[in-house]
Amino acid sequence: METRYVDLHLHSTCSDGFFSPEEVVGLAESAGLVTIALADHDNIDGISRAMQAGVLSGLEILAGVELSSQWHTYTDMHLLGYGFDYQDPYLIRALTEFQEFRATRNRQIVERVNLKLLDEKRQPIDPDAVQRLAGGTIGRPHIALALRQAGFVRNNDEAFSHYLVPCNVPKRYFPADEAINLIHGSGGIVVLAHPPYVTRDRHKLELLVAELVDLGLDGIEAYNNGSGLEDTDWLIKLARKHDLVVSGGSDFHGDSGSLIEVGKGVRGIRVPYSCVGEIKGALKRLHQKS
Repeated sequence: METRYVDLHLHSTCSDGFFSPEEVVGLAESAGLVTIALADHDNIDGISRAMQAGVLSGLEILAGVELSSQWHTYTDMHLLGYGFDYQDPYLIRALTEFQEFRATRNRQIVERVNLKLLDEKRQPIDPDAVQRLAGGTIGRPHIALALRQAGFVRNNDEAFSHYLVPCNVPKRYFPADEAINLIHGSGGIVVLAHPPYVTRDRHKLELLVAELVDLGLDGIEAYNNGSGLEDTDWLIKLARKHDLVVSGGSDFHGDSGSLIEVGKGVRGIRVPYSCVGEIKGALKRLHQKS
């Protein structure tokens, strides 16, 4: 029986998480994990810091990133990259441009939220205070926390439904083929993140995965917060059908009040170490090809 567990989908303050890369590594060590991947949104700044902390703790760290992508009607479809060269200059340049857009977008969202608050005869939230809450890159969860602390909403659901959704600024996405080529070009593999959040229609998901496989998709995140046990089994079978890697992770951000913990997602999902072996095998095959 598998007794070693991993978490291959963690976020830090380098995107929209609430803990630094070093703190995330510490939480993973406390949780008894053997391997993790920091997979910040469109950002690889925390990888070297996590790896340095991993050396001190004896924890294995995989290079990871979560790219915001789209393919035809599927917008905000997330693709996870693993095992790439995080010092690759082309990858760094592409992500830096993306981060600059993201920073501008989140500032615009704060401005729109404040206009709505003024309409409601409420005090605007302080953009600098949101920045301090983030401790790094501002994300919408940080804006939601500022709204909660101000007493304007009771929870994240209210923050999103009443403020963040109506005040949203459209995101920028990597076309899926570009995202896959970007990760492959830097020596990594690509995994479709939390498929149920892309579509819960299994027939549509099968068709989408087949298209993405033609583009070079390497794996499926079968262990994810959107999947129950039966869903995970089905996703594993789908992965095997296309000879894809099976991966998984908690998608931990560290929001206060969240049920998600490092190493344990919703419903207590655990990710077996065998997923790391599959990723390493796929990376080996990719490097042999190239």
